[in-house]
Amino acid sequence: MAWYQVAYLPTVIKDLRLIDTLTAQRLLDKTKWLASNAENLRHQPLSSLPDISQYAVDTWRILYAIDRKEHVVDIHRITTRKELYRPRSF
Repeated sequence: MAWYQVAYLPTVIKDLRLIDTLTAQRLLDKTKWLASNAENLRHQPLSSLPDISQYAVDTWRILYAIDRKEHVVDIHRITTRKELYRPRSF
């Protein structure tokens, strides 16, 4: 089984700063768990962004992409389900 590294986009750090410490640590632990189980999971792609998958942790969503060639799980965003599906007004 191949090992995967976790890479966080800079926006994830901003996302985590807005969350209480215990929840942020739990979500970080889940990103590491995702990387260690990347080969064994069935990934759920977003309908609007097919290259991005999501993993649910209670009301939170971890948005990520897997680079199988480089063995990296790129974490793109950590947000609440409510925020993820909120319609944007321009």
